[in-house]
Amino acid sequence: MIAIIIPTLNESSTIARTLAHTVALGFDDIIVSDGGSTDPTIQVVQACCAKAPAIRLITAPTGRARQMNEGVKACHSDILLFLHADTALPPQAIQIIESALNDPQIVGGRFDVRFDRPSPWGTVISRLMNWRSRLTGIATGDQAIFVRRRIFEQMGGFPEIPLMEDIAFSRRLKRLGPTAALTDCVTTSFRRWEQHGPLRTILLMWTLRFLYWLGVSPARLNHFYRAIR
Repeated sequence: MIAIIIPTLNESSTIARTLAHTVALGFDDIIVSDGGSTDPTIQVVQACCAKAPAIRLITAPTGRARQMNEGVKACHSDILLFLHADTALPPQAIQIIESALNDPQIVGGRFDVRFDRPSPWGTVISRLMNWRSRLTGIATGDQAIFVRRRIFEQMGGFPEIPLMEDIAFSRRLKRLGPTAALTDCVTTSFRRWEQHGPLRTILLMWTLRFLYWLGVSPARLNHFYRAIR
């Protein structure tokens, strides 16, 4: 079985659509791990749970890494997929993942990404993200990272840091074996890039990742991230 773990924090505007799409794809274990939403996210998810038994809601300490780790504890599936609340998997996601993991050497993987509103900026950003990920073997949460449960447990889960948990996780993951860089695309929202402008957001993300690569702690990066946003 494949379990979908979705961390949420004030995602009432997107979560119902994501859950409806994911249930329609045939996934039968979908865990929403909420980190203390103050908007109607919990009520929206509860309404979705009432319609679809595959969906479960749990609460966890705030922090994407902690929320995803708690989501894993709540399930028993041998394949784990971590999905953002504003991201839609491709129609044949189950078959695609199963096919990738038919090779016992593959420890996990990720999808390519595209944005929900086509634009020149969106095309450039998604291509850069996919190219960078394929070149380095490092994935971001936008790309719907999946992993075998035994590998996840061997790694001790996501490092519970305030920022860059996806980068740190995928960096460690690729040391344990080959990962699948799928060309099939997930579709994610362009809202984050539009909110502060595509160019400014690109520069911010690249700066944070460069500083992380230089060894700056995620806690310091998080202070910097919050200050300039």
